[in-house]
Amino acid sequence: LQHMPDAKYNIFYSSDPGVVLPKGEELDKYDGVLWPGCNLTVYHDHDERVTKMVDLCKDSYEVGVPQFGSCWAAQIAVYAAGGEVKPNPKGREMGLARKVFLTEEGLNHPMYEGKPPVFDGFISHDDEITKLPEGGKWLASNDFTKVQAVEVKHKKGIFWAPQYHPEYDLHEVARLIIAREEKLIKQNYFQSKEDLMVFVNDLEKIFENKNNKDLRWKYGIDEDVIDDKIRQLEFVNWLNKIVIPHSKKSE
Repeated sequence: LQHMPDAKYNIFYSSDPGVVLPKGEELDKYDGVLWPGCNLTVYHDHDERVTKMVDLCKDSYEVGVPQFGSCWAAQIAVYAAGGEVKPNPKGREMGLARKVFLTEEGLNHPMYEGKPPVFDGFISHDDEITKLPEGGKWLASNDFTKVQAVEVKHKKGIFWAPQYHPEYDLHEVARLIIAREEKLIKQNYFQSKEDLMVFVNDLEKIFENKNNKDLRWKYGIDEDVIDDKIRQLEFVNWLNKIVIPHSKKSE
């Protein structure tokens, strides 16, 4: 909202029972579709909550409405266009995706205009993209997850999507870690709830005071995740380079 305060938004709780999602001419009225993360699994074809969202993505490609989102969004962008997503054999990538680097295509891609070639990003996922569809571009990577960002051009549409979360901040990640407490302790990210809460409270302290030098040094928290202008650049570039031109074209 801060980047386009006068825009009008409709929020659909797309996995809830009974929700009717726009399609066809109704969907074509939108200038863009924004996808958040999701705790469902994109290749669970037996789950109606999943197939409903995959169909929305396919319909958006069909009518040519630009799409953007993170995490689940990158996976649905690829899957709906014919690519593959599977469990990451390394397990869960959580907290910060370290040393994300731009590929050759990423270095020259408009989504990353103004972005450092190597950066960290907030992240939480178990699955990974294993095969790009026709029309897909591999834009970013790191040691944990090969595909950290994609562009997918399919039918009339285009979808920009990082696997990491440009929209998160330290407070939101701290809350997410609490929500994932049982999983994270079971997977040995923390030895106990007490250890987890020390980490969570330290993240909150940095969020409240970005000049907290000792904690930032302790956890390796740099400006690429603290500074909104750097962290959210992918989304801002999508608005300026895809959504606004698309909107003017349809006037």
